[in-house]
Amino acid sequence: MSKSAAMNESAAGSHSAAAVIASSVNTPASPAGTRQLLGHPAGLSLLFGTEMWERFSYYAMRALLVLYLADTVRQQGGGLGFSQADALSLYGTFTMLVYVTPLLGGYLADRWLGARRAILAGAALMALGQLLLAVPSQWWLPAGASQQFSSLQLWPLYLGLGLIVAGNGLFKPNIASLVGQLYSPADPRRDSAFTVFYLGVNSGMLLAGVSVGLLLQLTGSSIDTAAGTVQIRHYHTGFLLAGLGMLLALLLQWRLAPRLLGEVGLAPNRQQVAQPDTPLTAGERDQLKAILLLGLFTVVFWTGFEQMGGLMNLYTDHYIDRTVFGIELNPAFFQSLNPLFILLCGPLLAMLWSRLGPRQPGTVQKFALALVLLAAGFAAMVAATLEQADSGKASLWWLVLCYLLHTLGELCLSPVGLSMVSRLAPLKMAALLMGLWYLFLALANKLAGWVGSLIGSGVAASSGEAAPHSGLAEQALSIFAGLGLAAVLSAILLLMLSDRLGRWMLPAAAPASSAGTAAKHG
Repeated sequence: MSKSAAMNESAAGSHSAAAVIASSVNTPASPAGTRQLLGHPAGLSLLFGTEMWERFSYYAMRALLVLYLADTVRQQGGGLGFSQADALSLYGTFTMLVYVTPLLGGYLADRWLGARRAILAGAALMALGQLLLAVPSQWWLPAGASQQFSSLQLWPLYLGLGLIVAGNGLFKPNIASLVGQLYSPADPRRDSAFTVFYLGVNSGMLLAGVSVGLLLQLTGSSIDTAAGTVQIRHYHTGFLLAGLGMLLALLLQWRLAPRLLGEVGLAPNRQQVAQPDTPLTAGERDQLKAILLLGLFTVVFWTGFEQMGGLMNLYTDHYIDRTVFGIELNPAFFQSLNPLFILLCGPLLAMLWSRLGPRQPGTVQKFALALVLLAAGFAAMVAATLEQADSGKASLWWLVLCYLLHTLGELCLSPVGLSMVSRLAPLKMAALLMGLWYLFLALANKLAGWVGSLIGSGVAASSGEAAPHSGLAEQALSIFAGLGLAAVLSAILLLMLSDRLGRWMLPAAAPASSAGTAAKHG
């Protein structure tokens, strides 16, 4: 239900097929009279800004959460004194739920709330959660630096995180669903629009990291104790900044959506379907199968990609030569490369998709390309481990190359996947399936953690004796190579399935004239 109509029209030299498809799809057309901005509906700029500030809020909070939980300094705005294991456990549970709840939020929006109301409610809940975290813990915890607090005493923490999880579930699937509703199903600008939207995500990420780091640097203080000088980071100021970012996202959506979005997203999707309780048609079931199958391939991609924040971060810390102009860079610095490359490469890729129009690669081909780029990035890390084995340290340019290749792969898969779901999902369950798409990401994050844990515990395999980082050194090569091989094999399998996927992704009213034509629609 996307660029397939335009492709059929080009192949057959006729406008009739496009007309049949456009009249048969479930997705509503873009609002009449929508103003254009840089070749896209002006509403896209609103959704870009809303998503940017929401992501700014989320990543500003996420950058602080584990540090806040594990910081044992409780005076004047310090942390809560969790053990590292407990802090990481709570963090893992929180991030998993962030990607699970969009399934429920999409269901509620499809049936009762509508996308716009769900976004406003979600933004309000997240703002409340962030502002609750911003309340200094000394205001609601009893005094006593060595005291272990009960869950009941920590209710502001759990309530704040719970509000963020619930709000994210309402916000995340519906903001992406709205992007798709700005375009008619056959509009070739759809993939480009999601790439532009994706720039909002990464703009927020980059701005959050810089802003929170500078804020804590400016507001931080130190006190002298019997054990020496202790640094106090004043985490509540960072959480307050995150809350203000979320309030800005809420304000943008509340004030500008009526003017820039018109009627788009106001009514629940089921109310826009003549017979919402009728079973799915054979064509809709095929499109659902395409979404589910492609979702499995995204799990492979994200399992490898998410090593960026775990295994590759550890490897960078111990085995990458991080000295630039005589200054050794902190490993955390390299985490900013991904959003930076997104901002540099995203507009170029969006322009490329728009310029190619119906000649651009199909969804299946873009997914396969993403997997190949993922494998190429891990090939760079294999080269880094071989260099490190010879000289003790690997050049940082291997890491930079890996991040660049993985980012290009992300741009070929993530915004394209969102576009595909918005295009193929039956309107009555569009937001629900967008939530399901994020569930694949939740599974990938869980698998990424498991794969990263295979690095070992610092025990040398040759001697069986404990040695600092020896497990990391011995296992990194095999893990990088294994992830790269899995990506290549997945890309080959995906291309082998392209004909079938292409037929599944065709609109029900447009029978496939040939396997080759159907595959191109994918």
